Amino acid sequence: MQLKLKLTVVAAIAAAAGVASAQEQVVKIGHVAPVSGAQAHYGKDNENGARMAIEELNAQGVTIGGKKIKFELQAEDDAADPKQGTAAAQKLCDAKVAGVVGHLNSGTTIPASKVYNDCGIPHVTGAATNPNLTKPGYKTTFRIIANDNALGAGLAAYAVDTLKLKTVAIIDDRTAYGQGVADVFKKTASAKGIKVVDEQFTTDKATDFMAILTAIKSKNPDAIFYGGMDPQGGPMLRQMEQLGMGNVKYFGGDGICTAEIAKLAAGAKTLANVICAEGGASLAKMPGGTAWKAKYDAKYPNQFQVYSPYTYDATFLIVDAMKRANSVDPKVYTPELLKSSYKGVTSTIAFEPNGEMKNPAITLYNYKDGKKTPLN
Repeated sequence: MQLKLKLTVVAAIAAAAGVASAQEQVVKIGHVAPVSGAQAHYGKDNENGARMAIEELNAQGVTIGGKKIKFELQAEDDAADPKQGTAAAQKLCDAKVAGVVGHLNSGTTIPASKVYNDCGIPHVTGAATNPNLTKPGYKTTFRIIANDNALGAGLAAYAVDTLKLKTVAIIDDRTAYGQGVADVFKKTASAKGIKVVDEQFTTDKATDFMAILTAIKSKNPDAIFYGGMDPQGGPMLRQMEQLGMGNVKYFGGDGICTAEIAKLAAGAKTLANVICAEGGASLAKMPGGTAWKAKYDAKYPNQFQVYSPYTYDATFLIVDAMKRANSVDPKVYTPELLKSSYKGVTSTIAFEPNGEMKNPAITLYNYKDGKKTPLN
């Protein structure tokens, strides 16, 4: 009799465990960024932010639609290449992820946004800044950082109003991001009376800028604006020093506004001439920035670059919309994303009808003693 009772109890416990596990639902969230190649330091930082959010969400024990949810991050590498970006997006669509955080580069995010629109999966970028991203009007595209219109304009205003500069040369890397931010800077600076004395082009793979810098030096500009990323920005600063361009200011958007550029400049004194802009507040001014950064550094020492607080917030933002919709189905919860008023680490995130962030902050930085320092 006792044996029978024990077996019944064991069977009941096993059945209960079976019901519990049946009620747990695995929900995949995608993340895409370059985690190989020259821009891998940005991509790994972004992925770290999303991964940290997933781990914290799982520790909270989230329940949606009556089921306990276990979130999984499906991380893909697009190597900052548009073709690989669309392939990664299609892979995430085929895997039926519930939402996507990414991509990093405008050049990969813009073509990927069509793929996500066609398969009905929302994506949230906290890094791609080209204004053209939201122009098609896809209901699945969201950006939680200021776009290049704000960054280029903010830098141009600082050049004219604060530094009283008169002439500038412009270089861009011909990517969607680099060309976009350079065009905005050029338009705003020209409207404010700065003369553009030269325009030069490079690529996002180049490392030798001596010929274009020599051409620019002959025009004697007060500043150079570079539209591109830090793997080019760092060597360019070294080569400016070699050419005796130590008094030329060096402007750029968030692509050069990293801790890494100080390492890539390898001690060049021209680093002190850098003025760069980021969408969003500085960490110290973010609502949860300082505490979040301490937590991030403990988990991922010496890996922080720029955007991980945004990928962290983007992951929580997606789940917040799922909770409000009481569904993990993208068709059901995507409209809730547009209604967000999410109090994140970076700011309170709310959207315009086109998926752009409402009232995004921008912060200008320079480098004091090799350290990135907010100017505002």
